[in-house]
Amino acid sequence: MESYLNENFGGVKAKHSSDEALSRWRSVVGVVKNPTRRFRFTANLDKRSEAAAMKRSNQEKLRVAVLVSKAALQFIHGLPPQGEYKVPSDVAAAGYGVCAEEMSSVVESHDIKRLKTHGGVEGILSKLCTSASDGLPSSPDKLSTREELFGVNRFAEAEQRSFWIFVWEALQDMTLMILAACALVSLLVGVATEGWPHGAHDGLGIVASILLVVFVTATSDYRQSLQFKDLDKEKKKITVQVTRSGFRQKLSIYDLLAGDIVHLSIGDQVPADGLFVSGFSLLINESSLTGESEPVAVNTENPFLLSGTKVQDGSCKMLVTTVGMRTQWGKLMATLSEGGDDETPLQVKLNGVATIIGKIGLIFAVVTFAVLTQSLFWRKLTDGSYFSWTGDDAMALLEFFAIAVTIVVVAVPEGLPLAVTLSLAFAMKKMMNDKALVRHLAACETMGSATSICSDKTGTLTTNHMTVVKACICGKIKDVSSSSPETTAKTLPSELPSSVVAMLLQSIFNNTGGDVVMNQDGKREILGTPTETAILEFGLSLGGDFAAVRKASTLNKVEPFNSAKKRMGVVIQLPGGALRAHCKGASEIILASCTKYMDEHGNVVPLDGATVDHLNATINSFANEALRTLCLAYIDVDEGFSANDQIPMDGYTCIGIVGIKDPVRPGVKESVAICRSAGITVRMVTGDNINTAKAIARECGILTEGGVAIEGPDFREKGLEELHDLIPKIQVMARSSPLDKHTLVKHLRTTFDEVVAVTGDGTNDAPALHEADIGLAMGIAGTEVAKESADVIILDDNFSTIVTVAKWGRSVYINIQKFVQFQLTVNVVALIVNFSSACLIGSAPLTAVQLLWVNMIMDTLGALALATEPPNNELMKRTPVGRKGNFISNIMWRNIMGQAFYQFLVIWHLQAEGKWLFGIEGSNSDLVLNTIIFNCFVFCQVFNEVSSREMERINVFEGILDNNVFAAVLGSTVVFQFIIIQFLGSFANTTPLTFTQWIACIFIGFVGMPIAAAVKMVPVDSL
Repeated sequence: MESYLNENFGGVKAKHSSDEALSRWRSVVGVVKNPTRRFRFTANLDKRSEAAAMKRSNQEKLRVAVLVSKAALQFIHGLPPQGEYKVPSDVAAAGYGVCAEEMSSVVESHDIKRLKTHGGVEGILSKLCTSASDGLPSSPDKLSTREELFGVNRFAEAEQRSFWIFVWEALQDMTLMILAACALVSLLVGVATEGWPHGAHDGLGIVASILLVVFVTATSDYRQSLQFKDLDKEKKKITVQVTRSGFRQKLSIYDLLAGDIVHLSIGDQVPADGLFVSGFSLLINESSLTGESEPVAVNTENPFLLSGTKVQDGSCKMLVTTVGMRTQWGKLMATLSEGGDDETPLQVKLNGVATIIGKIGLIFAVVTFAVLTQSLFWRKLTDGSYFSWTGDDAMALLEFFAIAVTIVVVAVPEGLPLAVTLSLAFAMKKMMNDKALVRHLAACETMGSATSICSDKTGTLTTNHMTVVKACICGKIKDVSSSSPETTAKTLPSELPSSVVAMLLQSIFNNTGGDVVMNQDGKREILGTPTETAILEFGLSLGGDFAAVRKASTLNKVEPFNSAKKRMGVVIQLPGGALRAHCKGASEIILASCTKYMDEHGNVVPLDGATVDHLNATINSFANEALRTLCLAYIDVDEGFSANDQIPMDGYTCIGIVGIKDPVRPGVKESVAICRSAGITVRMVTGDNINTAKAIARECGILTEGGVAIEGPDFREKGLEELHDLIPKIQVMARSSPLDKHTLVKHLRTTFDEVVAVTGDGTNDAPALHEADIGLAMGIAGTEVAKESADVIILDDNFSTIVTVAKWGRSVYINIQKFVQFQLTVNVVALIVNFSSACLIGSAPLTAVQLLWVNMIMDTLGALALATEPPNNELMKRTPVGRKGNFISNIMWRNIMGQAFYQFLVIWHLQAEGKWLFGIEGSNSDLVLNTIIFNCFVFCQVFNEVSSREMERINVFEGILDNNVFAAVLGSTVVFQFIIIQFLGSFANTTPLTFTQWIACIFIGFVGMPIAAAVKMVPVDSL
């Protein structure tokens, strides 16, 4: 079976499946009872191709508009304005000078000429009644008016489907419709021949069973849809930095209004259409809209920013002009959302299993109907009544047909693919509580097969709460931590020349991507990354005044931190007009760019060999103490420097080196140990100094004896043969570039066939996150670009959460295996019992109503019970499945065959010797025996469901009460079975049983448990 599944259903991958592979498995699927339900959680390829065509059309229109506007730029200067714009009366009455439609048209078409007629960006600021420095006023009335006139920043979404739509979809099941037709005929014939109400029992029994199946199925599906809706809301929680009423604050992108001032930096997604107000080196990736891969430089000459595009480099302040469905991105999102997500590999495989069993079931059903019909014809032929047909004969034929159809109902395990979705939905909801947001369904199951995790250091293995604890300034090492008895940051200025302190503060406060602002409570707040915050905090503790230092000079150029260059630089204009460049970054890299340093007297002197050795030794000393090290330096720049020139790369003067402490997160060491016991290799991939990385890796338990720590530049120089020997030993990669991470991941996946999970937070991590089997983006430190490329977002940036994701992934995989094992056992027994009985005895022991009840036990209720089992710690003591593990393993086949053999023997023995065993006599002895067989069969499934909780372990009761769903399903199954037997006999073709008979039925079912335990002791190959 596994080879058939791999051949026909194995082309679908966890990520980036081709449309051809998605189409191929659909064409192989043959027997589908209810296509609407079966394919609900699969990609709608027709809608997707329709959306793609619309996207291409939109891209082409936008691309032409962009190119035309760029070509027109050189001709527009000096041209008179064409046609005067008229402000709509309602907009003018509210005090605004421009309407939403005009703004949408200007920005979307990149019409610089029309923008100039409105007075440029300054004019639009005025017409939108906003301020570049203070943003919108926070008055609720004014915000409400603005919202009415310019709209809200929300996109059109599909309405939540009601419960009754799911009921209607459940009714679309072809076999249930055929059974409903049978019920109607049975009702008419029964009432005509036997009268009301006795003649209606059979028909009404089938109708009641169909309605029960439909409502239970619809309830399960409706609950799933609500869970996905909640998760979808979580995925869309994106915040941006906004200035309102003069205060910087975080705001949801869905609360943005026209006129808001938004602060954008590298990795951010542009949240609405808008205009560039101010900024530096801004490069925008517009490929999501225009299809152009080359980044676009946005500045005062080309100020247009489009919603959905990404900030590739630089930073800026942006004026929001158009929001929501008026933006091109809003229109595009509305069409793209209809395509749906790709189906997961497990869903596809289980569709394959359902197809195989469905075809077998169909053959069995046809043969069963043929055999039963032939036996009726033979009986009539032998007693000479073949020309005389009564209502009873018609009812018998109808019952045979109903049994055949019900065999198809039982045999086609429609619930298999949906059990995956149920389990994934349940796991995703629980993982959300454990601080992991799953963006793609497939990631949940793939994480269970992970064999390697490549983790960042900062913020993932460490707390990301950084403080400067050591500094080397003027060649002297100072401990500036708050716990130091000798020196603190406050006393440090008195020990240094004033010129050095002034230069240090100038470097800290100007060369930063952070900011120091006053919040609404009047308290000082430091904004920026943890590293920037730590350095700014250090500068403030030296007695520096952020605002005063920034006002004393003018920023001329900014080159934001780049993970490839490992540095950040600015050029400032000093009060006298001179230009100075400041840079900071990886200590050894910046120090290599320096030719001078500031000595203890504040003089600038050449760097000699001894001083360089001393500073390098200091860097290594800090790094060995697990401190992040940064070097700060400056250079005076020639007057001819322009903003288009590159900031100098060498000739700098070293100001100092700082050591930043970032403690290891509590619980990381234990989590790494859990991964090792689970067969998952953890590797640290960081941009930090190798000594810092090694110190942290040892503390976390990642770097072990025999493990290799290597730097990115060395890794890049290795040949393929060297990499083949080296990569399995690598435990730490320091000073790595995004390309190094991508190369490592690619080799692990392709050369070594590993299932790789990768963490990332920056824009440059997107290729590695995309390449990995599971991309894990950081929710706190991660950029929107990284999150969009990821499959799972770790909301608390904690490595321990990644281990939790792995545990849930394994739980999903094993829960589905448990359910498949349970369902295949019921399938095999129900098929063989009814088929063999029909062939050998001429009648089927399980009626249509009884089979429908069994189908519900194993399909919807079985999925609820087994697919929602919470994970246990034993899961992380097994080796991972990896890329080539068989889904239906030999262990499962062993358990299925053992249990099926027992149940088949029991039912056959009861059919042959049941009357003698239970002492059944009288006219209704056949009905009593069939009731006992039905009851035994159901209790065999109840106890088999308990046995299926563990596929290898004998103790199946551990933690059984922790799963409320399992206990509820089991309890309700037993209660309802009692009601069916004792009180619904007329509808279900049963008769009340005695206390002794009940005990015997329960005992026969229970015996299946020790037999299941004995079968588990039979050794088989785990594959």
